[in-house]
Amino acid sequence: MDARQMKIKAAEAALSYVEDGMRLGIGTGSTAEEFVRLLAEKVAGGLKVQGVPTSERTARLCVELGIPLKSLEELPQLDLTIDGADEVDGNLSLIKGGGGALLREKIVAAASSRMIVIADESKVVETLGAFPLPIEINAFGLASTRIAIEALASRLGLTGELKLRGTEDGPFTTDGGHLIFDASFGRIPDSETLANQLNAIPGVVEHGLFINMASLAIIAGPDGARAMQARI
Repeated sequence: MDARQMKIKAAEAALSYVEDGMRLGIGTGSTAEEFVRLLAEKVAGGLKVQGVPTSERTARLCVELGIPLKSLEELPQLDLTIDGADEVDGNLSLIKGGGGALLREKIVAAASSRMIVIADESKVVETLGAFPLPIEINAFGLASTRIAIEALASRLGLTGELKLRGTEDGPFTTDGGHLIFDASFGRIPDSETLANQLNAIPGVVEHGLFINMASLAIIAGPDGARAMQARI
């Protein structure tokens, strides 16, 4: 079973949690897109849902495939969000935002009664941090915000490069018009403390640490998909 097949297996398992009439947060990323394709087949067969997408990319795919969409203003409270992750640990703490949609992903997840994460087994880690942590920032005061993040990292014993995401053509811009630092900390022993203290830096709009938000992870491997509960 290749990587895409495993993502499809996770998406198939997650689809069993979607009920008729649900207000559904729809995530972003390659695994979430497999879920969107499968959901569209169910919608074509008569399943009724109202979806709130977590990115413009997801919104375009949903429109293309015929999934009814609403804005979060129209549906401020959701029943369920299904989304992918860049890393997930045994407590169901996550790193998300590799695709740059972390702010909307977190807002939608927080508006949901339940969040289910779908991923292949390569995303399961003992300790978060091997995947660079995305930190969404305001363009104003960028240098000051970088200094504040680096000082925080030093206090917490974290090392590694803080890199502004972008290309030769310019910096990457999120759907919300912000920039992203990717922090290559390598290992984050206390992700909850880091999350709380990043939130206290004024130039930080949001970060990709999703703590105590997911209630279930569906992890796919060569032998199929399995449900993973938090170990504490």
